[in-house]
Order: sequence, then structure tokens, then C-alpha cells
Amino acid sequence: MCLKPPKQILSIVLVVLNVSKHVIDLPKKVVVGNDVVEDVPKIIDELRVGRRGLIISGPNVMKLVCEELTNHMLNYGLDVVNAVVTSPTSNSAEEVLNTSTGKGFDFVVGVGGGKAIDIAKYVASKLNTHFISVPTAASHDGIASPFTSIRGTGSVVSIRSQTPIAIVADISVIGRAPKRLLLAGSGDLIGKFTAVLDWGLAHRLKGEYYGEYSASLALLSAKHVINYSDLISTGSSEGVRMVVEGLISSSVAMCIAGSTRPASGSEHLFSHALDLIANYPALHGEQVALGAIMMSYLHGMNWRKLVATIKRLGLPTTAKELGIPDVKVIEALTIAHKIRPERYTILGESGLTWEAAERLATVTGVIT
Repeated sequence: MCLKPPKQILSIVLVVLNVSKHVIDLPKKVVVGNDVVEDVPKIIDELRVGRRGLIISGPNVMKLVCEELTNHMLNYGLDVVNAVVTSPTSNSAEEVLNTSTGKGFDFVVGVGGGKAIDIAKYVASKLNTHFISVPTAASHDGIASPFTSIRGTGSVVSIRSQTPIAIVADISVIGRAPKRLLLAGSGDLIGKFTAVLDWGLAHRLKGEYYGEYSASLALLSAKHVINYSDLISTGSSEGVRMVVEGLISSSVAMCIAGSTRPASGSEHLFSHALDLIANYPALHGEQVALGAIMMSYLHGMNWRKLVATIKRLGLPTTAKELGIPDVKVIEALTIAHKIRPERYTILGESGLTWEAAERLATVTGVIT
């Protein structure tokens, strides 16, 4: 016997399905290994994205990596043009766009650290074409995420741009980058602990969508850093691979969630606030790690254990070590909640008072 549910129940089910619907846009190919840069032309061919491409990189990377990559692509029969950017600003992005619009590029390849990758993502989005990420440093999860941070856009937070159709991470190339960049990437991953807690808090108090799977994936990348902190601190190729895989996992978590929620919370708001008032005083991941220390205290986590891990990695745990005045840390804490007022975190809707911010930074040892 088959019973038909009441119309009221059917309508409720439909509403729930409608609310929970979101689109998951994932990379089609991820390649991690040694000497895989030379595989880029073959990967482009396999993905059938076209034959004409734009390669965006910085001046140093152009000499170290892009010249050889360009030759590989030309020898493979691809038609490519190079664009060199010198600053991670909207002006640089617009300059590339002005010379690229109407050229009929089938794909954009970003080769470099955060600067070139972000601008390449932005340009690919504006040109409505495919984006391929070839990171040369593992400094933050922007190397594989669908979000971009570019100065001069009127916002210090990330904006939605283009999900990479492919990520080609050459460990032998990334391993030659300054160790400080690798450690910054570890700091960015550590921030996922408090980001996921903030997301869960917003879900419970504000009814915001919460994705259990994407949250778990982001946490896994953070735990990866904790479990392999000794190895990562050496800067060995094995440590580089651990960080790169963690950053890619974090990026995939954002793709699944459809937002930066699983990877960016109050610790990122603190970092963005520092950028705003102190003009980008340190590396993104370094600032995030500092923010994670303080936000873990507010969340009731074992923040001292987190500090010990950050120290073991070789990351700064105080404002003084980063060359940031104590007063800037306090000020950043008091305005962090205003950076993204629509994003609820442990900082609440009214934020921290100056006294509360000073006490938080002092208790956790971030300032003295």
C-alpha cells in the first residue's frame, strides 16, 4: 500500500531542497610531483581547452620557469603569449586585460606565487576562459582556490573569480622558493581550525548553511600540518609536498562549499584588518597564524598547544617577531568584525572593545 504524503509536507521538502542547493565546481586535473611543469602542454591537450593561451607570471619567475615552459608549449604546437606583472594590484590586472581582450585566448596559465596566480585567475574570469594554476611557491591556498585577492579593488577580502580547470604543482620548483613562503602556507592552513569553528557557530546562531564534508576536508588539511610539523619545518621536498597537498585540499573544500567559509574565518578577518591599517605588514599566512592563536583562545581551544606547533614550524607567534607594533594588533582586533559584516564569527556583531582586544592579545602572548 502506497500512502501519499500531505501537500504541506511536500512543500516543506521542496523548500528544504531549494535552500540547500548549490553548485560545486571542481578542478578536472591535479598533478603534484617533481619535474611536472613540462607536462603542462600535454595536460592542456588532454583537457581539450584550445590551442591559444596567455601565460601570466612575475619577472623573476619568467626567467626561472616561464621561458622553459613557453618553449615546451611552443614545441607542442601551442600558440602562447607571455604577460609579466610586477604588482598584485587591480591596475596590473587591468593592464593585462586591456592587451588581452579580443585576442581569442582559449586559456590563461598563472605561473608564480600568490601575485601572478591571483591576477591570472582574475583575468581568466573576465575573459570567460579556462584557468590553469602552476604555483612556484606554497604560501597560501589561493594557488588552487576559485577566489582572488587583488589590491585596489576596493576590498581587502577575496572575491569570486575562476576555479582552476587544472593545477600543476611541481615540488622541485616550489622547493626552491624561500622557506618563509612555505611556512606561511602552513600558517594559512592552521587558520582552518578557527575558520571551521566560526562557520559552525554561524550555522547554529544564524542558520547559515554549513557543509559537513567541506568543513571536514578543511580541518584535515590543518591537521596535516600539525601531524607533519617537524617534517615541514625542515623545508624538505616531503615537507613541501605535505603543504602543497594541504593547500589544494583546502581549496577543494572551498569549491565544494561554494564560498571561502571552510577556509576563512575570524583569523582571516584579523589579517585583512591588519592589511587595511598597517599596509600589508607581513605575509598573509604569517598574519593568519597570529590571528588563529587569538581566535582559538576565544573559541576555548587549547591555544597553547597551537602556539607550540606554530613555534615548532618556525613561524612567528608575536607581533614583535613580525615587526608589527602592538597598537596595530589591538586596532585590527577592534575593527576585524567590520571587514565582512555579513560573515558571523566568534568576534560577534559588535566586535571587541579596545580593552578586550588588548587583554586577548596580551593573554595569548601576541603582544607584551
